[in-house]
This record gives sequence, C-alpha cells and structure tokens, in this order.
Amino acid sequence: MSIEWVNRAVADLREWGRARGVDVDVDEVRLLCDYASDYLNVHELGDFTPVTFEELLLDIYPRKVIAPPESAAETVAAARTLVDFLLATEEIGGKMAARMRSTLDRIEPEMPVALADTSLFGMAKSLFSAMGADSLEQGDVSVSSAAEVDGPDGEHDAGSCDCPACSPPLPPVRLAPREELASDALRVPLVRDARRLAQWMLAGGRTPTVRGRLRVRDAAEARAQLGVADPALLWDLAVHTGLVRVERTAVFDGEDPGPLDVWAAVVGFLLTSGTGGAVTGHPALDEEIYTLLDMAYRLQEPVPLPAVAEHLEGVGLLDDGPVDLSALVRRLAYCGLAEAGVDDHPDGEDGGGAGEDDGAAPEVLELTPLAVWGMRKLYGDFGIEAPEVADMVAVGAPELIEELLSGIPEEMAEADIEGWLSGRPPLEAAAELLDAASGAQSVVRGVAVSIVDRLGPEAEEAVRGRLDEAELRPHAIHWLSARGLPAPALTPDEALWMSVDMLALAISAAEDDPEAFAENISASGPPAHVIEEMWRVDHPEVVEVLELLGRSMRDQATAKAARKAAFKARSRAIG
Repeated sequence: MSIEWVNRAVADLREWGRARGVDVDVDEVRLLCDYASDYLNVHELGDFTPVTFEELLLDIYPRKVIAPPESAAETVAAARTLVDFLLATEEIGGKMAARMRSTLDRIEPEMPVALADTSLFGMAKSLFSAMGADSLEQGDVSVSSAAEVDGPDGEHDAGSCDCPACSPPLPPVRLAPREELASDALRVPLVRDARRLAQWMLAGGRTPTVRGRLRVRDAAEARAQLGVADPALLWDLAVHTGLVRVERTAVFDGEDPGPLDVWAAVVGFLLTSGTGGAVTGHPALDEEIYTLLDMAYRLQEPVPLPAVAEHLEGVGLLDDGPVDLSALVRRLAYCGLAEAGVDDHPDGEDGGGAGEDDGAAPEVLELTPLAVWGMRKLYGDFGIEAPEVADMVAVGAPELIEELLSGIPEEMAEADIEGWLSGRPPLEAAAELLDAASGAQSVVRGVAVSIVDRLGPEAEEAVRGRLDEAELRPHAIHWLSARGLPAPALTPDEALWMSVDMLALAISAAEDDPEAFAENISASGPPAHVIEEMWRVDHPEVVEVLELLGRSMRDQATAKAARKAAFKARSRAIG
C-alpha cells in the first residue's frame, strides 16, 4: 500500500524527470516502491539494494502481479530510471548504482521467464489469471503494463476487475463490544507468544541481524526455552506491531499502542505481508488466507470444511495433494482468526462446543469476533465500505423491522429480536410493534405480528386495543384466543384474510429458496377447499399468494385449485 514516503518519492521523481527531460514511468516506479514497502521492509529510498530489485522482479512480481512476459522490459526500464534517480539525489553512491545496474542487466532476460512460469504464481494471481489473456486485453481486469491483484488497494476504478476492491458490497456485520474485543485480543496465543519472545530478546540482550531479522541461534534457543514453533514469525510480528523497536542491530522496548491497535496490525501483517507459509505451513495457503476469511465474513456463518476444500480445489491449491483442513483451522485459531471448535449441532440443536483442547477436529471455518473486527478494519484501510449493524436494543420498532427485512442472517436476526424485547416491558413492546404494523405493507405487518406472538398475556391490553382495526383484528383475535383470553370468534372471511396475509410474508423467502418453501407449504399449507375460497379475500397480494401456491403445492389437485383461484382473483380485480 502506498504510504507517505512512497508518495513523496514519486512526487520528487516526477519533478526530477521534468527538470531533466527524462521520460519517467511513474506508475511502474510507484508499484516497485509499494511492493518494496509491503514485502521487503523498505521504509525509504535509501533502503533499496541490488537484492531488493532481485527479490522484487524475480519473486514478488511473478507471484503477485498480473503482467504479460513482454511487459518485463518496461518494468526493468522503470527500475533503471529509479536507480538513476537514487544516484542523482545521492540516496546511493556510484558503486551501489553500478551493482544495481549489473543486477538489472542479469534480471532482464530472466524476468519474462519468471512472469510466464505459472508454478510461481501466488493464489490470488492464479485466480485472476485463470480468466486468460483475452480478458486482460478486453478490460475485464484493469491493466496498464501490470496490474496488482494481491490486495484491494490498487489504484483503479471500482468495478473494473475482480479484485477485492471491485467485489460485491460487503454485508453489514454485528461487532462484539469493544471492551470484550480488547480482552480477547490480549489472549490470542500468537500475540502472547510474540510478546514473550520480544521480552525474552530484551531480557537476554539479544540482537537481530542487520536487516532486523531473528538470528538463527536465537530462533533455536527460543524454540527450546519458550516452546514456540515459529520464532521468526513471532519476531517479525513483534517488530511489525511495535511491541519492540529495532534500530539496525539494537533492540528497544516498544510502545504498546493498546490491544486492539496491536490486533489490527496483526491482522494486516498476517493477511497482506506475504508470510511465506509461516502461518499455515503452506506458502500458497498463506496467500489464500485473505480470500478464505473474506468468504466467511461475507457468509456470516460457519463454513463447512468441505466447502473450504471445494474453494481451494477451484483455485488449484489441492493439485499437489490434500491439505489437512482441520490443522489449518487450528492454526488460524492459534492466530486468533478462527474458532477452534467443531460444529456440534449441524441441525440447529444446541450443544456444548468442543474445541481443540479436547482433541476434536474442527469441522467448520468460523471467524472469531476478533477476526470480524480485524477484517472490517482492514477493509476500511483498503478503502472498502464495510457497514456495521447498529445495536437494535435502543431503536424503535420501525427500525427493528427494517433491519430484519434487510436480509441479515437468521442467527443475527434472532439475537436482535431477543435483545430488543429484553429492553422493554411486553406491553410497551407490543404497542410499538402494532403501531408500526398499522397501515403498513403486509410484509411489515407480518414481521411485527410474528414478534408480538412471542409475548405473553402481559401484552393483552396493547393487542386488545387493535380489535377495531380491520387489518390487525384477525391477528389480534388469534393472539388472544391462543392464550385463552376472552376474544370474539373469527369469521370465515377473517380467517381467510389472515391466512393470505401470513402467506404474503413468505413470498420473498419462497423466491429465495423455492424448493424449501414448496416442501414446507406442501406439508403444512392450507387444504384445497380453503384455497378455493381465497380469491374472495380483499387483500392487495391475494393474486401473488395464490400464484405462489399454484407453483409450489406438490399435490396436483391442490396446485390446480390455487391456479384456478388466482385466475378468479385476477378476473375480479380487472372487473
């Protein structure tokens, strides 16, 4: 991602080129600087070395950038211009410039081969390259001489490609309370181990390499003394998050910015820094973490591991053999990104969660509340709108109903209803809901009545007060009668009207999943003799309801009765 030093460098380079009449490919140079910053720990122009160019052009570009092999010449030319600029501005000396130019001379014939070698592609690049060269030329992916595809921070028009920045809008999510998240962040095993390693390095007076990396001997001692599996990853994480501060080979205690700020840096590091297999044990899987978490974030429910396997197979990650997905989930749980438990109740029944501690293998990929928070923060850093669902407890009934109709996941909807009802007495809740239902569309009325149906006799006064409203009267009578409270009898016309009204609520759900609706309505829907009379009901959606029944009822006689009733209802409306 472009940061301040990159912006300054590009501006200075552009001015330098104008002053000397040099044709500068600013976009290519910016991409070089961006990737050097993101992946090679380059924090200023003076950090560039011959090795930087070698790693950029023969490792990072082949893995991360969609670019045809013939574009290598333009990229190497831009790198040579950058070397000229570094020398002219005295960021490097003459000997360093000569070494850089010699390295670029060697790279130039090798880079087209590397760009064409599909075995070197990262998973994001493999996914987008699968569209083929024709799609690049036609603009399905925005490309100049190269297009960044590994993250959603590229500078292209939204909607011009399939990268995360141009993907469909994100669904709203419900975040855990901030204090709960902060407490959870302090308990993430990966972060705790990074803190332990940082303190161990400081306490022992140990120093990193000149490039700020953990020394081999210190890594070996850390494994033995601290019992950590990957000290190098922990050290890089400690440095990246500011838990320690490194100046050349000196180590200083860092300024802990707070648990959530540290956690945000952790998520950014794990998902965008090219960890090379240190997270999952598979370099290609490390590059796929963002995609997997993005999938779970969008679904807002646990993803069964067979679905994860299907996704990985689709992007070619299982070509070399199966991956232990349970181990993958456990590793992500160690990193604080996934829940370690299993799906103990796939049929929706409550059950005790089994986690990694009891030896059960995870069966689903489920984001932790911390992961949801961290992903949303990362989306924001990328400039992607990531809406948050407001706390429904304090809102009015119209806002609650609107949110429930927005398509939020069933589990979230249930929690919102329970929270909203717990925040007010039953009588007050019923009055608010029925006020919102009065004169509203049938779908709004249906949601409101369904929630009121959860309330006990304490809400009687509010419900009884709606007996004089034609659209609410049948629902009120049914509510009172179901609780053994005094109520007038439903007339046949009122019973029919209420049946149509409640079926109207199901129209949207039936369109989303017609098979499930057909199965349910065929098992528990109204009989043919009732459906035959529905055409007489003075309800604005009676035709739609009858047409739905005609399409969905599996009993042919009942379906035919619904179609005939729909015809009569349409004829009556026309007449």
